[in-house]
Amino acid sequence: MSDHAQPPADLRGRSVGGGRYQLRDMLGTGGMAAVYLAWDTVLERHVAIKTMHSAMSQEDAFRERFKREAQSVAKLAHTNIVSVFDTGEDRVDNAPVPYIVMEYVEGKPLRTELDEDVARHGAMPADKALRVTCDVLAALEISHEAGLVHRDIKPGNVMITKRGVVKVMDFGIARATQSGVTAMTQTGMVVGTPQYLSPEQALGRGVDARSDLYSVGVMLFELLTGRLPFEADSALAMAYAHVQEEPPAPSSYNAAVPPAADALVARALRKNPNERFPSAQAFREACLGLADTMAPGASAPRIVPGAPRPGGSGAGVAQSVFPEFGAPVTSPYAPTPSAGGYGYPAAQSATPPPYAPAPTGTGAGAGGGGGGGEGARNSTLLMMLAAVVAIAVVAVVTIVVVVNNGDDGTPQAGQSTGPEEDGGTGDGPASEPERRYQEGDPTRTINSSECVGARDYGDETNHPGAVAMPDFYDVHIDSVKECIRAAGWSYDEEIVYKDEVLKGEGMVVEQSPRAYGPYNPDEDPPIVLTVSTGLEPLEEEQ
Repeated sequence: MSDHAQPPADLRGRSVGGGRYQLRDMLGTGGMAAVYLAWDTVLERHVAIKTMHSAMSQEDAFRERFKREAQSVAKLAHTNIVSVFDTGEDRVDNAPVPYIVMEYVEGKPLRTELDEDVARHGAMPADKALRVTCDVLAALEISHEAGLVHRDIKPGNVMITKRGVVKVMDFGIARATQSGVTAMTQTGMVVGTPQYLSPEQALGRGVDARSDLYSVGVMLFELLTGRLPFEADSALAMAYAHVQEEPPAPSSYNAAVPPAADALVARALRKNPNERFPSAQAFREACLGLADTMAPGASAPRIVPGAPRPGGSGAGVAQSVFPEFGAPVTSPYAPTPSAGGYGYPAAQSATPPPYAPAPTGTGAGAGGGGGGGEGARNSTLLMMLAAVVAIAVVAVVTIVVVVNNGDDGTPQAGQSTGPEEDGGTGDGPASEPERRYQEGDPTRTINSSECVGARDYGDETNHPGAVAMPDFYDVHIDSVKECIRAAGWSYDEEIVYKDEVLKGEGMVVEQSPRAYGPYNPDEDPPIVLTVSTGLEPLEEEQ
């Protein structure tokens, strides 16, 4: 890798594109390419030129990837995305030099903007952080619609122009999710930056658009607090933290962060992709709704002195197991879905779960309570932790060695992704399994003040008299009803019920109006709540 660390110094002052683009100052360098400020002699304007390092340009596979990057990003036209103008391959000193011509952004990286805010205030003001995040999500909306997952969202890959326009750049490790443009992934791809990896990336599993939303959640936490949700001394430990540990609430470090922002970040950082926002658009709408409720100056950071270093609560231990959705839970210490036994629906996972704990033969039964059961319980926990560490090691090797073996999360022909792959556990017949059932958690409640003291929506022109709707997701229906009644609002008495086994019976899984959206109690129709039955959906419903 050392050959890739330094760009060829003799490219400064040289030109590519048959002399059209004159390379001037170097703007930055990475493991694969260097970026130069260049002058376009034909259109007489500054552009940014990305050139592949000579050591990598000798390999056809990397040159093909470089070309596909340009082709993919060139299709994305949006204010918040750095544009690609041209691409080609030149020869310098008889060596191939692939290059990409991009929009030159006059401004500074979001990383620099954040560092300046941290120096002044301790963190970025919450309203500003939300607006920046909204713009990043606007770029991802376009990317995801085109079938591209960025896979490396972080402050260093976001620029802010002199006029305050947010620009997402460096789709260099973006993967096309469409099967027709993934042939070259067999050669390996970088999978992201450890501090911003989604759990599925850390586990080396297939990714989709929701992985980007997790990375946005990490970035938003950092903007709001001036620190990362997980701290570790190595890439291995960082990958382990994303899989294993529970993130703290941003307000535990910045007292100015409202509870709604805590909830927003918490949902984005869910271990299970299915429990995050379903799309960049939904995440962006929630951010906009929250930002609109914030009065100017009210979001100035108030850093909590002596706040503890981020660390794991231990609640996420078994979240790292990621059992297949619908598969039987085979260990008494693997939590039920509502407690964090996060898994993928079969249609969205191309690979079997990396680790599924086998049932213990003695001493660890669900009803055990003696000293022998405690020893077996500790043994089981140690085995689970060891397996997670092994998984994280594989993931970090993937990061460092840049190998991902082309798993794009799309089931291959003839490959089963359902519960059958977890057969042989002895927990039940392989054919016609019984529908799983999960009890809800009545202790998951919402404070009535969230409804009684709901903030004004902040858009009197389009939504006069509206308040910002609280987020009822994953809250027990009894608590939600109590909150609504306390505010004098009304809800549709005909509750909608939905077969859903992750959250459990009685838990709210959908709502209308949406969370943080506008709601006028005097004019709008009653609130509609969708509640989980706790039952696994029938096969035809999945």
